[in-house]
Amino acid sequence: MTQAEETIFSRIIRKEIPADIVYQDDLVTAFKDISPQAPVHILVIPNILIPTANDMKIEHELTLGRMMTVAAKIASEQGIAEDGYRLIMNCNKHGGQEVYHIHIHLVGGRPLGPMLSSHS
Repeated sequence: MTQAEETIFSRIIRKEIPADIVYQDDLVTAFKDISPQAPVHILVIPNILIPTANDMKIEHELTLGRMMTVAAKIASEQGIAEDGYRLIMNCNKHGGQEVYHIHIHLVGGRPLGPMLSSHS
């Protein structure tokens, strides 16, 4: 990873800055969000830098799939799988992306309500 590709998430992956890591393997890392929006709010990130959803390539499919299976595993471990949870990935400024290193927000532990209305 070059300096231009460095993100705060890169430093969390390398354990250079503290985070409450709940899962890590050779492809992905998952840790608790520092500003949780629900009782369970965990970020699942790839260990390689993919800045936005627009930058995903076919060679990233294994890593992206692992992000999803790890999110489901953590939801089960956190006891929210049966009641339900939300997986969110933001893309670029209008999508609300703040850190340009793709990540899935795993959010649950309370009723979340509809995200988008069919009437909007």
